[in-house]
Amino acid sequence: MIIMRLILAASAALALAGCETAPIKEVRQGISSLFQTNAGEPDLASGIRQYEDGNYAEASRLLSASLEKGLSRPDQVRAHKHLAFIHCVAGRESRCREEFRNTLKLDPSFELAANEAGHPIWGPVFRSVKSRR
Repeated sequence: MIIMRLILAASAALALAGCETAPIKEVRQGISSLFQTNAGEPDLASGIRQYEDGNYAEASRLLSASLEKGLSRPDQVRAHKHLAFIHCVAGRESRCREEFRNTLKLDPSFELAANEAGHPIWGPVFRSVKSRR
């Protein structure tokens, strides 16, 4: 925690001095993400279980709650991906696209697993969103 405070203090000093460059911002953001809370992890796990059981309304509620409570970047990607799947299956293509865009914003190199990419509903939507980046 002391290291994080020192890094944030140094970053703030550089920013105030007008010296903070893009690489420094990236390093600070990367270090900061290591210390993010993962308070939403239980809701994420429950949401994915509900999704796998076909309880999409409850899964959506839990996944959204997990994002609000705070997740690491990889867990945010998982939450948005599953929310995209739920919206696609429910016929809400614009919301599905939005969740895939959120996923790719967090991880531009994100790819669906082979079994997910071949899905007839969300596979084409994901490829469409990915190709427009």
